[in-house]
Amino acid sequence: MEGTIDGFTYGAVTPAVGYVMAYFGSALGLRCTTRSLKSGDSRRRPAWLALGAATIGSGIWAMHFIAMMGFSVAEAPVGFDWPMTYASLAVAIAVVSVGVFIVGYRGATVPALVISGIVTGLGVAGMHYLGMSAMTVRNSSFDYDTSTVALSLVIAIVAATAALWCAVQDRGLAWSLGASLVMGVAVTGMHYTGMAALHVHLHAQSTPVYATGSSFGMLVPMLVGPLAFLVIAGTIVMFDPLMVMQSTNRGRSAPERLSVDVPFLAQRERLADVEAPTSGGRFTFSGEQFGTFQPPTVPPTDPPGRPNHRRR
Repeated sequence: MEGTIDGFTYGAVTPAVGYVMAYFGSALGLRCTTRSLKSGDSRRRPAWLALGAATIGSGIWAMHFIAMMGFSVAEAPVGFDWPMTYASLAVAIAVVSVGVFIVGYRGATVPALVISGIVTGLGVAGMHYLGMSAMTVRNSSFDYDTSTVALSLVIAIVAATAALWCAVQDRGLAWSLGASLVMGVAVTGMHYTGMAALHVHLHAQSTPVYATGSSFGMLVPMLVGPLAFLVIAGTIVMFDPLMVMQSTNRGRSAPERLSVDVPFLAQRERLADVEAPTSGGRFTFSGEQFGTFQPPTVPPTDPPGRPNHRRR
């Protein structure tokens, strides 16, 4: 017997809130990745990359289980195995960390982006399907449509690769936020594409049990910890000194640099050996141009062999 699945028990509320969580986690993760690339201290780079991977993984995990609050099977109650649920969070963070560290240390090279995008995308999809395995429906079994599962994997990999590419471009806060909007849409789309592949088969039972609600009460306590972590991570990113200076200096032009030509320096050294009058020459520097030397004004001298009639 085929179970009657409803993925929108609360209407558009759970997809909208889930999208916000995916966007928030992705935005924090991408900003942390960008921040790691700007870090002059190599000892701090792993910390920023680890924080970025943890926020991306936590945001996607929170999106998944917020969306699952709206999932129900009409003929049977839905539950979740706590250890397996938290195992899916650990897998998400661990696998996403591999992809983030690759692009964090290798930069925007094509091989690094391809490998990190595939690994991160598989981590996102792996979290989804491991989280689905944590779901229990009484007296039932699950199976998935293969082609739809493959489509969800493609969406996850493409979204992860695009988001990591945007993170290493370093074109400002607006660029990262725009990439996070796209990644939030892709992660949410991947989730509901994977849910469309699900089929619930109910086994024969003597007394049918009809569910009267979703798993809202069970999932809310499990979400408290990861959501608190995202808030703390957001505070760290918001008050990071480099991020504050970037927002303060936005719109200001960079100070002009002084450029000096090497031949000009050699010329200055030679001229320094020449005794110039007190009204002598001066060096002039302007903008980014090379320095220019204005020679001193030397009074004319008499030709050789003639007496000098200048008044002394």
